[in-house]
Amino acid sequence: MKSAIMPSLGTLPVEDGDLLRLLVAGSVDSGKSTLIGRLLFDAKLLLSDQIEALEKTSIDRGETGLDLSLITDGLRAEREQGITIDVAYRYFSTPQRAFIVADTPGHVTYTRNMVTGASNSDVALLLVEAPTGAVEQFRRHAAIVSMLRIPHLIVAVNKMDLVGFQQERFDAVVAELTPWVERLEIPQVTFIPIDALGGANVVDRSADLAWYSGPTLLHKLENVSVVADRNFTDYRFPVQSVIRGGGGSDGVSARALTGQVAAGIMRPGDEVVVLPSGERSHIASIETLGGELDEAWPPMAVAVRLTDELDVSRGDMLCQPGNRASVTEQLTARVCWMSEQPLVAGARLLLKHTTKTVPARVDELVHKIELDTLGAEVGPPSLELNDLGVIAIATTSPICVDPYRVNRRTGAFILIDQASGDTVAAGMVLHSDERRSEREATNVVWQEPRTSRQTRREALGHAGATVWLTGLPGAGKTTIAELVQEHLVASGRPAYLLDGDNLRHGLNSNLGFSDPDRAENVRRTAEVARLFADAGFIVLVSVVSPESGSRAAARETHEQDGLPFIEVFVDAAVELCEKRDPKGHYARARAGEISGFTGVDSVYEEPVDPDIRLDTDAAEASDSAGQLLELISTRIPDPRG
Repeated sequence: MKSAIMPSLGTLPVEDGDLLRLLVAGSVDSGKSTLIGRLLFDAKLLLSDQIEALEKTSIDRGETGLDLSLITDGLRAEREQGITIDVAYRYFSTPQRAFIVADTPGHVTYTRNMVTGASNSDVALLLVEAPTGAVEQFRRHAAIVSMLRIPHLIVAVNKMDLVGFQQERFDAVVAELTPWVERLEIPQVTFIPIDALGGANVVDRSADLAWYSGPTLLHKLENVSVVADRNFTDYRFPVQSVIRGGGGSDGVSARALTGQVAAGIMRPGDEVVVLPSGERSHIASIETLGGELDEAWPPMAVAVRLTDELDVSRGDMLCQPGNRASVTEQLTARVCWMSEQPLVAGARLLLKHTTKTVPARVDELVHKIELDTLGAEVGPPSLELNDLGVIAIATTSPICVDPYRVNRRTGAFILIDQASGDTVAAGMVLHSDERRSEREATNVVWQEPRTSRQTRREALGHAGATVWLTGLPGAGKTTIAELVQEHLVASGRPAYLLDGDNLRHGLNSNLGFSDPDRAENVRRTAEVARLFADAGFIVLVSVVSPESGSRAAARETHEQDGLPFIEVFVDAAVELCEKRDPKGHYARARAGEISGFTGVDSVYEEPVDPDIRLDTDAAEASDSAGQLLELISTRIPDPRG
């Protein structure tokens, strides 16, 4: 039941980051509902009849003044108990932006409700009481904020009036919480002292907090940038439905694919691949009720027409050919269990991911997360209500996923009880097609391993990196890489060559040369290279990697982990490569014995802006190796001097 004094929805602008989804959480009695009420009241966002209803209800409850918490505590059970039970959503607008506020329950019993409210939030506002500092529930909520990868955290140190508005007490709370929050690796954290009951620093500044020079809470909320948090790189369009009408001529499909853009910027003319089938086409048009668009981006809802009549259905996904979601039937994921019936290995449920729902089986309970310590209990017998853990799941048909850290939309799912239809878990994909090893599972969940990258660098005296050599077959990639490896090892620097041909005899032996297999070949190679680089090696990767999108994904895999990545374009004319033809592949391709061979009947997308270009038409391999070694010594200096 909605509160009688809830602010009206009004018109919510949703373009250019004007809409902010805000999560508000804190322990019981930390002042969440009062804070939201104060925010609305002081910002003059309540109508006169809402204020009158608030005054009447406050008098009926025996309050001497306005009880601002009643603005959000709309459920009768909440008012009677004086706590927030369910997630209460409130909508309001200021001249600067529109807000959707999720007021979530603070009691540990309702942790699952907090996860629900946090799932789509841009900013998390967690309250801490100035007299007591952090309590266990704050740590629990902060860990969930990190797990759900909410990029902005505001810690409101409330009830500053109870400590005499002392700066020393605020500084002490900040000093207490900072080490904990830093372990959670939340990108942006802001501490703000407030008095929600009296209104100090909520909307307006107060003389009582004159020593504080930072923003008020409302000013911070109005100015935090969320547009940059959207994923405009990884092209993802889950198909919601397929409708007929329009099109049907001039190379435009009569079928329109409708849905919400999950990531990337879509434009007419873009080449797309339909997953899981792997069929390709181009976007003919992007439409809304208002007409055709030149481009679409998250979270716009649009209809897309292709140039070909492909067999596309609900649950399929459009991606770019060189940057695809993983098509998989096996996942490892973090989950929050929301059912009173415990989760055990072997449970059969429905998994709903974007627009697709498939039967699934829980193969393994990998570990349960101990939120008070951020540790892990390996192989728990079950997950109980409100437990957070890591599980391995198998689905009966393929789904198209990304890791949650890459895309919160395509990396999230829910689990549904088949009998009752109840949602029993919220999940976040960690990775697909592999199981987390027991050694990984025993690590502290958010903490760096005992032997961190920095510790390893200091002990070994060396930092790692990946040097990615790309070019046509026969351009000279492996020859140059072998010379560079030989020189580095001889000089005492750890180096290792990952050659594309050798990898296809082992790690990638099950892959062919179709476009999806080529992309998967590059993805696996990039992951192996990242591990070597993390261990302190200079990894020399020699692979054709013809698609620019796959190479960009390989670079991102490294850079998001803070590892250097050097792209080397080994440039040689196809005529010269064919003349060299060291393995006879060009001749076989010309004879029709090999199909899809890069340089003959498959396109090579040259790097637009490589870190270095080596022209093997004009230079000897030794000279090219010397140029590359010079760049490596500049980008990855030898710490021994």
